[in-house]
Amino acid sequence: MRVRVVFGVVAVTLLYGIEMSAQPPAATAANQGVNPVRLMDRPEVRVSRVEIAPGAVRSVHTHDDVRFHLWIPISGKLEITIGSAKPVEAESGRAFFMEKGTPHGFRNIGNTPAQVLEIFVKDGAPIAGNDAVGSALAALFQPSK
Repeated sequence: MRVRVVFGVVAVTLLYGIEMSAQPPAATAANQGVNPVRLMDRPEVRVSRVEIAPGAVRSVHTHDDVRFHLWIPISGKLEITIGSAKPVEAESGRAFFMEKGTPHGFRNIGNTPAQVLEIFVKDGAPIAGNDAVGSALAALFQPSK
């Protein structure tokens, strides 16, 4: 059920229109091979597709400018570390939910390029009400039936 909800959020988000513009790669050597491409940046939500070269690592970091963050592997063999937990393999289509300020990092442990979809709901964004994104995001917090 949650996977359908997450894909619904992605579909609704993309229906709002895709503004294609490349986001520059992170400046540090530790993040070489990690290329975020911004798909949308609106007052309430930011969506990026991250391309990760084989062996590339995105060092541990936080997002303090968002309410929460969905990290969804699309392809490749990835590993993610969230907070102080041990790294876990991240299967394609599995959604990882992180609240504001949660330390996390990831790496491509495969021999082929990988991709991740990141959805950031910004501080002050409505998560309930009549707007489509807010309604879809609110559904994430409903108990599974």
